[in-house]
Amino acid sequence: MIVVADATPLRYLVLIDETDILPALYDRILIPPAVLSELSQPRTPPSVQLWIAGLPGWLQVVAPFGPSGEFPATLGAGEREAITLAEELDAEVLLIDDWAGRREAEKRRIPTQGTLGLLSVAAEHGLTDLPGAIAHLRETNFRADEKLIQAILDEDLRRRT
Repeated sequence: MIVVADATPLRYLVLIDETDILPALYDRILIPPAVLSELSQPRTPPSVQLWIAGLPGWLQVVAPFGPSGEFPATLGAGEREAITLAEELDAEVLLIDDWAGRREAEKRRIPTQGTLGLLSVAAEHGLTDLPGAIAHLRETNFRADEKLIQAILDEDLRRRT
């Protein structure tokens, strides 16, 4: 399974110490150079900079072959390159949180998964404690609709009982 990741899901998984779920869920995880650059910037939290500097063996940096059509002006370089790479490689999923990026990917028929969805899938496979992971996520600057978070927690509780 080829998976392409944008910066935000990786950033938050590093911040809550849940990156181990990625190689457990997916065979091959790719990021484009712009995502590597975003995760290495000085304004990025030091723990994320340290993590990306020691690039794990299961994460590969792959440049897209070229631009893939027009993009909304609201998308950053990381989102554009991640969408382009996912499209070129016919990735099974694009890991992305940005709503405009998700809409653009879905318009191009690229399946998407956000940080909350990743954590939910990991919990289904017994790879994480979802309430604990979300509690840690809430300690960061991660933002999501509270109703969505509660629905994911409710589904997890039903699954476990």
